[in-house]
Amino acid sequence: MRTLNLAVPKPYELYIRVGTCSWKYDSWRGLLYKPGVKCAAADYLRDYAKHLRTVEVDQWFWSLFPGGVRLPDEATVKAYAESVPDDFIFTVKAPNSITLTHYYSKQSKRYQEFANKPNEHFLSTDLLQRFLDALAPLGKKLGPIMFQFEYLNKQKMPSLAAFLDKLHEFFSLAPAGYHYAIETRNPNYLKSAFFDFLREHGVGYVFMDGYYMPGIGQVSKANDAVTAPFSVIRLQGGGREEIEERTGQAWDKIVEPRDEGLGAVVAIVRRNVGLRIVTFVSANNHYEGSAPLTIERFLSALVRSASGAG
Repeated sequence: MRTLNLAVPKPYELYIRVGTCSWKYDSWRGLLYKPGVKCAAADYLRDYAKHLRTVEVDQWFWSLFPGGVRLPDEATVKAYAESVPDDFIFTVKAPNSITLTHYYSKQSKRYQEFANKPNEHFLSTDLLQRFLDALAPLGKKLGPIMFQFEYLNKQKMPSLAAFLDKLHEFFSLAPAGYHYAIETRNPNYLKSAFFDFLREHGVGYVFMDGYYMPGIGQVSKANDAVTAPFSVIRLQGGGREEIEERTGQAWDKIVEPRDEGLGAVVAIVRRNVGLRIVTFVSANNHYEGSAPLTIERFLSALVRSASGAG
């Protein structure tokens, strides 16, 4: 079993939480998990938490179905909470039943009438409260709640101003005491009005490196994206089909190094540390081919930058 160097450098320990997007990968055996041993999800999480202090949970994002909204199961949430130490933090993607304006266009023949149907739960604070109630077993281990919005065309959202109006109503009524963050996939929304809105409401910005969004380094340089006492960086990568074909969905090696992207992460993290802002960095397998190895590469780049070596 290869020993990964995933320790956050001491000068940064208070201000960086580094982890991956999910943890349920058999191909991480030999990296984070013992070779040859398959485990249940909670058992993998227990081993994962021996190496890293945070993880992103995206499984509860997929919640909007023609048969109704599916929220987290209490027993599962409790099992996750009991699988990690007290100082572990979960970042959680909010249900898409809150962030989708319409049902997805692709539906089975049985539910074709739901295709592109307006979503009656869009930005529902009542549904948000139910979701947060379901997460209660996480307690202090619950970190940022991330609202991931798809690309909103003019038919779904006429303008940025209209979007911000709806968000204002939503966050004005949202339960207090939680860390909320927004990920937009509309490049044209990345304007001062958007970041000013987040700052006014104490909502964090989610830097998303991947798909058709501009690079996070470019976004950081062009905007004042410091909007809350914390920040989130999600390393997602490009087309999933291509990298899945290259890896065979065995996520145990780097197949597409993204040195420029990792350099941008280092720059954002170092700036945030100077401002005493906590940064959550989550790597996806699809970013470079192996999320644990991406995290190791990022931490190595961070150490080099701190020492003036790169």
